Amino acid sequence: MSSDFTQRWSRRMFLGGSMAGLAAPSIAQQSNDTVEIEADIGHEVQRNISSFRTLDWRPYFSNTTNGAILVDITSRALHFWSADQAVYRLYPTSVPMTDDLTRRGRTEVVQLVEGPSWSPTPAMRERNPEWPDFVGPGPDNPLGTHALHLSWQYYRIHGTHDTRKIGRRSSNGCIGLYNEHIAELYQRTRIGTQVLLI
Repeated sequence: MSSDFTQRWSRRMFLGGSMAGLAAPSIAQQSNDTVEIEADIGHEVQRNISSFRTLDWRPYFSNTTNGAILVDITSRALHFWSADQAVYRLYPTSVPMTDDLTRRGRTEVVQLVEGPSWSPTPAMRERNPEWPDFVGPGPDNPLGTHALHLSWQYYRIHGTHDTRKIGRRSSNGCIGLYNEHIAELYQRTRIGTQVLLI
């Protein structure tokens, strides 16, 4: 076999694999399982992606009045259902860095803020005395472009300008989303939307 043929074949496999990788996020939201073709062994292998799967609202809420948000800390995913259940969205999130920063249970959205400002909590000041006392809206703000304030003091679902945080244990207690996702959720959420963190 010529080296020219081998280079072309390797390039085709690389390009095919790259294109399959680009399609993966849309596949992840449509199915509980994916099928991966492993070129080196030539057969199908089932891969379970249960950590990022669609869910039904009924096991978690008695109704969807005012809409419902479920945050799954373990899978690092936020699920949203509209009040009439016509809209369902699934978003990747950042979650608290440690269990002692994590709060679970039922709360609700009490304020919607576009262009939020940020100040560290007393506990954050203690851990990080070098942090600024206040950060106004803009690209340096850790709350991103929008914030949903919860009935628990200091807890929010908000955006982030640092996209590396999404999908990781990287927050001081809040739930973070990509800015484009929090902007969409902000438009669909209202005061009184019920929230459950599990």
